[in-house]
Amino acid sequence: MNIIIPMAGRGTRLRPHTITIPKPLLPVAGKPIVQRLVEDIVKTLNTKIENIGFIIGDFGAETEQQLLEVARQEGAQGHIFYQTHPLGTAHAILCAAEMLQGEVVIAFADTLFKADFELNAAADGIIWTHRVADPSNFGVVKLNAQNVITEFVEKPTTFVSDMAIIGIYYFKDGAYLRNELQYLLDNDIKDKGEYQLTSALENMKQKGTNFTIASVAEWLDCGNKDATIYTNQRVLEFCKARNEQLISDSVVIQNAVIIEPCFIASDVVLHNSVVGPHVSIGKGSKIENSVVSNSIIQQKTTIKNKVIANALIGSHTIVKGKAEDYSLGDYSTLS
Repeated sequence: MNIIIPMAGRGTRLRPHTITIPKPLLPVAGKPIVQRLVEDIVKTLNTKIENIGFIIGDFGAETEQQLLEVARQEGAQGHIFYQTHPLGTAHAILCAAEMLQGEVVIAFADTLFKADFELNAAADGIIWTHRVADPSNFGVVKLNAQNVITEFVEKPTTFVSDMAIIGIYYFKDGAYLRNELQYLLDNDIKDKGEYQLTSALENMKQKGTNFTIASVAEWLDCGNKDATIYTNQRVLEFCKARNEQLISDSVVIQNAVIIEPCFIASDVVLHNSVVGPHVSIGKGSKIENSVVSNSIIQQKTTIKNKVIANALIGSHTIVKGKAEDYSLGDYSTLS
């Protein structure tokens, strides 16, 4: 089986972080988003993965090597493809046309999920879905009594369904999908100005392909800062439930308290501080005289004399407050 991961978007909603690092490589509980996505898919598929293709923009050689290493860790051959113009999801997938053969999973790299189902490889196609309160921002599906999809609708302006497509798809016949995607481009068939995967799915359905759904227990978005921090929180909880080691043995703790779950990488120094819950700290960072909760702090960053919550702080960053000496009487308010 092959996995194709389109991830060429610029991640503008996560700027300034995505100016220096592609969004799918931002860390969540110590691992890049795309690595956690691949691991979750491989676990759910429970089958041999031959190839993993990453569709990217001009991310640079270092990023490409990171992605190839993600594939290698799963025992698969990694491949890099390029999408130079944002022409829609169908166009993005076709950038990896050579991998559209046999069984294929397509997974867009701005989402994580928690699932408790196993893939039914006998199905023509499976669409991962999750029920949402506001479906107008998503592609959605309508179902019949047998949970077979009867209609695909991209970002409906009026209510059609609340079963949102989370961006992960299984196809038994990748070559068939490739032909349907190419048909859209050859005939300039667009929806809302772009070539959409849902248009190809609708054409395949009309020709007799039966698509079913696989509902995930939890869908975690990484589209903006607050969503990414919440995802970090939930992933830390998942890791804790699996008894994963999240705190490196080399962490230096000097008169500091860790409120778990937290991910703390190697060579981190915690001095006169309270860290947690739900904090991820990258390698070589230092927290001094501070209180940090529900935040992601990347590598080689210093936090000093600060109270920080709900923060996303990049690498090689210095955040300092002012150490102050107070003498306050009863019933005082300091703000």
